[in-house]
Amino acid sequence: MEILGTTLRVCVDDLETSVAFYERLTGSPALRFERGGVSVAAVGCFLLMSGPASEIDVLRKVTATIAVKDVEEARTVLTGIGAKVIVGPVATPVGRNLIAVHPDGSVFEYVDRKAAEGR
Repeated sequence: MEILGTTLRVCVDDLETSVAFYERLTGSPALRFERGGVSVAAVGCFLLMSGPASEIDVLRKVTATIAVKDVEEARTVLTGIGAKVIVGPVATPVGRNLIAVHPDGSVFEYVDRKAAEGR
């Protein structure tokens, strides 16, 4: 499995103020979308998230987002070396993702940019 990059996950109270800061910091415009009641803005290597505490508390447990070529391949590799996939693979607005717990207890999201079948 080839890891293509990582995204830093930041849970914020005020998405608009945070987006303005991170757009200036990175020089990149935000790509915005909603997912399960959470407002998300991808700005450069940062993934800003804001929403209800019940949703954000779960998202805070995910250490980072890791980009891979193929989430299915990632699932095979991860489970083969002792990780436990707890969610996914599922379709997202930009591809597919899964969430896995590594043997040390760390939680990571793995994403690809492949369209889900039937989309």
